[in-house]
Amino acid sequence: MKVTKQIKQEMLQRFQDQYGIMKPALHYTSPFELMIAVILSAQCTDERVNKVTAEMFPAYNTPEKILTLGLEGLEEKIRTCGLYHSKAKNILANCAILCEQYHGEVPHTFDELVKLPGVGRKTANVLVSILYDTPAIAVDTHVFRVANRLQLDIGSTPLEVEKGLQRAIPKEWWSRAHHWLIWHGRRVCKARKPLCDQCFLQDLCPGKEQGK
Repeated sequence: MKVTKQIKQEMLQRFQDQYGIMKPALHYTSPFELMIAVILSAQCTDERVNKVTAEMFPAYNTPEKILTLGLEGLEEKIRTCGLYHSKAKNILANCAILCEQYHGEVPHTFDELVKLPGVGRKTANVLVSILYDTPAIAVDTHVFRVANRLQLDIGSTPLEVEKGLQRAIPKEWWSRAHHWLIWHGRRVCKARKPLCDQCFLQDLCPGKEQGK
C-alpha cells in the first residue's frame, strides 16, 4: 500500500476522533517538576517515574532543594528509574545552571533548554509544547516506531522522523499528535506484538502488510 497524502490526512483525522486533546501522563505541579520527570522518564515508564516523584517532590521540588541532596542522596531517590547514575549527575548539573543563570526557573526557549544537562531535543520539545504552548513534536521510541510503521514518515533517526512529521502534520496539531502516537504505541502498536486487530487504522496501515 502506498501511503498518499490523502491517506495520511485520514490517519490524522482518525487519531483526532479517537484521542482528541490528551494530557501528559507524567504528574507535575510546576515547570521544574515536569522537566525533572521527563529527564527521569528516559528508558523508564511514566508509571514508575510518577511513583518516584510522588515521594521526592513534596520535599525536593526546586533546583535549590535538589542540590542539597548531593549525588548519593539524589541517586537513592531516583534509583528505581534506571540509569540513575547519569540521570543524577545531569540533574544536579542542570539544577546548578538554573540557580546560577536563570534564578531557579526553567528557561522558555528550545535553544536554551537543549543546552541544559540531561535535556535533549525530545525533552526540550516536550517542555516547550506542554509548558509554553509552542508547537513541537517530541520523538521518543513510541513516536519513532508508530510513525515508521504507518509511514506518516520514514526515518532512520529521531531527528529525521521529527522533521518528516512536521511536514506531514499541520502545525497546529504537532503537539497533540505527539501524544496520539505515544499513546497508540503504548496501548496498541506495541514494539514486539502490535494489536493490529484492535487498531482503528488497520485498513490504512502498510506496516501490517509487511509484518512489522
